[in-house]
Amino acid sequence: MRSSKLQYLDLSGNSLTEIPSFLSRQKSLKYLNLELNGLTNSSHFKDLTTLSMLETLNLGFNFITGNIPRFIGSLASLKALSFAGNELNGSLPEGFTGEMRSSKLQHLDLGANELTEIPSFLSGQKSLKYLDLGGNRLTNSSHFKDLTTLSMLETLNLDYNVITGNIPRFIGSLASLKALSFAGNKLTGSLPEGLCMLRNLEELDLSWNSLTGVSPSCLSNLTSLKILELSWNLFVGNIPSTLFRNLTSLEFISLSYNHFEGLFSFSSFSSNAKLEVFKLDSGNNELDVDTENPPWTPLFQLKVLYLSNCRLNQPTGSIPTFLLSQHDLRAVDLSHNGMAEKFPSWLFQNNTNLEFVNLRNNSLTGQFLLHQHSRNLNMSWLDISVNKFHEELPDYIGSVLPNLSLLNMSANMLQGSIPSSVGDMKMLNSLDLSNNNFSGEIPEKLVVGCVFLEILKLSNNCLHGPLLPRMSSLPLLFWLYLDNNHFTGELPRGLLNSSYLKVLDISNNLITGEIPNWLGDFPGLYSLVLSNNSFDSRIPPSFCNLGQLSFLDLSRNRFSGFIPSCVNLTSLKYLHLHGNDFRGPLPRNLSRSVSIVTLDVRDNKLSGEIPLWISSLSSLRVLLLKKNNLNGSIPFEICLLKNINVLDLSFNKFVGPIPSCLYQIPFGSRRLVDQTFTPIRVELIPGLPIFESNFLSVYMREEIEFTSKSRFESYKGNILSYISGIDLSHNELSGDIPNELGCLSNVHTLNLSHNNLGGSIPATFSGLKQIESLDLSFNKLSGKIPPELTQLNFLSVFSVAHNNLSGSIPYGKGQSVTFDENSYTGNPFLCGPPLQRNCTRSRESPSRSIHPRSEEKESFRYEILLSFLISYLAAFLGVVSFLYFEAYYIERIVMLVKAKIDVFRLK
Repeated sequence: MRSSKLQYLDLSGNSLTEIPSFLSRQKSLKYLNLELNGLTNSSHFKDLTTLSMLETLNLGFNFITGNIPRFIGSLASLKALSFAGNELNGSLPEGFTGEMRSSKLQHLDLGANELTEIPSFLSGQKSLKYLDLGGNRLTNSSHFKDLTTLSMLETLNLDYNVITGNIPRFIGSLASLKALSFAGNKLTGSLPEGLCMLRNLEELDLSWNSLTGVSPSCLSNLTSLKILELSWNLFVGNIPSTLFRNLTSLEFISLSYNHFEGLFSFSSFSSNAKLEVFKLDSGNNELDVDTENPPWTPLFQLKVLYLSNCRLNQPTGSIPTFLLSQHDLRAVDLSHNGMAEKFPSWLFQNNTNLEFVNLRNNSLTGQFLLHQHSRNLNMSWLDISVNKFHEELPDYIGSVLPNLSLLNMSANMLQGSIPSSVGDMKMLNSLDLSNNNFSGEIPEKLVVGCVFLEILKLSNNCLHGPLLPRMSSLPLLFWLYLDNNHFTGELPRGLLNSSYLKVLDISNNLITGEIPNWLGDFPGLYSLVLSNNSFDSRIPPSFCNLGQLSFLDLSRNRFSGFIPSCVNLTSLKYLHLHGNDFRGPLPRNLSRSVSIVTLDVRDNKLSGEIPLWISSLSSLRVLLLKKNNLNGSIPFEICLLKNINVLDLSFNKFVGPIPSCLYQIPFGSRRLVDQTFTPIRVELIPGLPIFESNFLSVYMREEIEFTSKSRFESYKGNILSYISGIDLSHNELSGDIPNELGCLSNVHTLNLSHNNLGGSIPATFSGLKQIESLDLSFNKLSGKIPPELTQLNFLSVFSVAHNNLSGSIPYGKGQSVTFDENSYTGNPFLCGPPLQRNCTRSRESPSRSIHPRSEEKESFRYEILLSFLISYLAAFLGVVSFLYFEAYYIERIVMLVKAKIDVFRLK
């Protein structure tokens, strides 16, 4: 190799940690690629200084840090240089700058590093045509003025930095620019007029910023423009109809996810013969798009059309007729538009290269039909969910669309059997037929032929028979949803062929028998939902093997015995065991489930006291122990659950006082920043843009049941972060209600009914600022109803019925005037509206409302009257013996007493 004439050498994608020493002798070398190796700052770069003929050097995606290595300054013939994907954070060292002033450098890639400033040497690179500084940490103060001298620059990439404010002014001076990208920064303000000076510009990407205002009309001066990407900004107003008429070179337009409004007509494109991609997904549904009027004839052949959420052709909801003339479409998204026609089978017949079709959430009707003899071999993605398709699917669907990877037909009115030809879709990755009226059994061909299937959703249909055919073989299956059908029999062993299973939901079926031991052979299972079936016997010990389990729902079955002591899964967050026949105490090993958020063991036969280790469940948000045989007092350790939102201990045998320390729990106060109950989202195709993949997310929603406002409600999803409540009803609690409970300012529901509580209602309850439901009925409470309760503006359900309360019902405003007689009944000494029992003997109308102050005065006068009557009666009885025969004196005394009473009344 000493006299080598080697000119081209590619050593990329190896594991080199040093520069090979033989390179120093390759005097004729012009091209050297060392990309994707393990080179560092100490990798003997000095061996490259002898390569005086080198024109292209690629050192991208290595581990070079700090400043750009010094040796670069000696490569006088260098035309193209890449340090992309390293960890450079400085500029070039001294000595480098001077030697590069007469540089021939034309292409420089410093993208994906950690640069915070524009390297100062760039100002001397007069020949530079391509400069990539994307993916760094450049800001507004990064010396952009050093770029103004680059008069030959044609491509400038500054995407995904942290540049804020307006688009830098220097851009207008780069007259030779053909491609410019500021995508993924934090730019604000409107587009500057300087952009319109770039007459040679062919590509402009300003996406993923916060740019505002309207699109300047002068953009129509950029007659060379081929690519215009303005998506994911805050642009407002109308899309100028004249914008595109002069831009006849446009090939790619993306205006998606802005705040455009008004009417946009496709006739604006009547002169655009080169257009291939148009994206206008509306983020705010305030934009009307008309593809029909005024009449026009397309000169282009589109490859990509995205018109999602655009109020398309309203009010008729017609499918764009110009699509009839398109024959080269690859991707079409017309979702969320209210289109109300039959399925456009001609779209598939005319465009044999179609790969992606999304017609989700429209009002398309009729039968889903495809031409039986036309095969769409390129089609990989079809979503027609949330429409009004009915009747049966064609038997031949699998032969017409054999290469689908995703098929979503959920939320329609499809009926009949699932076609067995679906099993001919050998590449199928995700199949969602949920929320339809399919009947019959799952075809065996489906679970044998679709060997790449990862997601199978058949929920909410009328399917019956066994859960899976006997020959089931889905080796890559991750998510299986068969819930809400009529499946019978036992869990099939065919599931064992799906060893990667992560989610299994077979709830709301007719499955019987025991849980087999082999169910513990799924080490990656993180969600298991078997609720609302007829499983019986005990939970097998193999459950201890499910170490990744996060969500477990065995509710509403016939499980019996003790809760397994091995339920101490450290990953467990949501545990639902309610509606079974479990007995005994809560297992101590559960204390190790420190991540648990929901513990629901309602409606069982659990006994014993609440264990003291309950305080170790520091992440607990929902504790539901309702309807068991638990006893003893409520322990202080409950008060250590600082994240609790919902506490339900009702229908047990708890005794003793209510712990006053409950006020220390900040019920509901953390809901605004909490994401505990945010749906768990799994993207089916990683990396797909959000606006394309959002409808394909798999959601696992947490759901609880809790009595609020006298109704037994079900809460699920994000709403769980906003509810808070305490239910201690139907126990044997005694003593006074602690005044400290009035500090629970964020509680929405408080139910203390059906206990043996005494004393008075605390006036501190006026501090329950968010309370919506307060039930103190069926206790032994006495005294008056505090008038402060009328200050509870959100209180809509209130009951103090069946206590020993007395006095008048407080007069108030707002919600308190809506409470009817049932809220107060069973208190014989309560009076005033809405009860029929009046608090006064005056001649006032019974319907008249009594102000609290006048009620107090009236009550005081009656007390004085009573004391006078008793005194006079005692005196009368004392002297009656010696006045027995003196009728005259007796008559005088009686008249005197009556006179005193009349005088008092007049006062």
